Amino acid sequence: MEFVQFHPTALSDEGLPIKPKTRRENAFLITEAVRGDGGILYNQSMERFMPMYDDRSELAPRDVVARSIDDQLKKRGEKYVLLDISHRPRDKVLAHFPNIAAECLRYGLDITRQPIPVVPAAHYMCGGVRAGLQGETNVKGLYVAGEVACTGLHGANRLASNSLLEALVFARRAVQPSIDLMVDADGDARPSLVARWARPTLPRSVLGDSVLSDIVGRTRQARMELQSVMWEYVGIVRSTGRLKQAEWRIGDLESEWEEFLFRRGWKPTTVGVEVCEMRNLFCCAKLVVRSALARRESRGLHFTEDFPYLEESRRKPTVIFPAAVQELTWSSKPLQRQLQADDNACSSSGWALGIR
Repeated sequence: MEFVQFHPTALSDEGLPIKPKTRRENAFLITEAVRGDGGILYNQSMERFMPMYDDRSELAPRDVVARSIDDQLKKRGEKYVLLDISHRPRDKVLAHFPNIAAECLRYGLDITRQPIPVVPAAHYMCGGVRAGLQGETNVKGLYVAGEVACTGLHGANRLASNSLLEALVFARRAVQPSIDLMVDADGDARPSLVARWARPTLPRSVLGDSVLSDIVGRTRQARMELQSVMWEYVGIVRSTGRLKQAEWRIGDLESEWEEFLFRRGWKPTTVGVEVCEMRNLFCCAKLVVRSALARRESRGLHFTEDFPYLEESRRKPTVIFPAAVQELTWSSKPLQRQLQADDNACSSSGWALGIR
């Protein structure tokens, strides 16, 4: 989970002549093909900087370019760098990059005449739930594909088209086994198993509109705060100190958010899209931090200042197994009813953290 790929060149709203009226939900990516077609990266003083970091200059791999941009931004105290393709023939630029040209023009920027303001953005999760060749996991009945899965296709880095293998090939492979399992399960349905799980409830059935609005608002605020912590402390360049700071900040933020929810009447079995997503985000954030702390070397997409070199002895994957947890939070505790004492003992061992 420590191997998070950052796309080096997402469009930076800060540098556009006309600022977007609303905050983007998703970054608008400026394809690597722009650099492949001769695009040059400059800082805001129009100084070309990539040759200082790598002999391949703008054609260096994504992780190298992202770290180089990050270093420039931190050293110069700037919020974006510039990607210039305006020296190329106008008709070719518009023919090769029509969508980028149109998006930039919406905000007053002509890429055939002006450089594009860009900044790195979190892009792809190489790790995830450990999956077999059919998308199966160590939880019977649970199949995974796409970014949620750790298929082994990427290793510590990712080539652009490998996402198609995860999202299409492995998804297709997982379909028939999951259907077969469902058919077999239907013939062996046991009501006693269903009874172990608490029934989910919808927020509007237990909360008023005013309370629900407050919860959604606080959840959106918590999401932005978590994004800020992850970017600041668990971003492109990491350190043990910053990772531990992130661990502490995430724990505090999660406790405050959960306390607010349950104080306003939210139940562990209540289901709402934004709240459930937030719960899962806390779980993923903690796993990324734990994985990053566990890898005491720099490899691929994981770069740490405390261990800047690759260590061949640490080539093995970072796998997080079930572990005893002193105090389980809502994002890491099982919700099923505990019918027997031994079930309770199993739960207190933190099996919900058994994400590989």
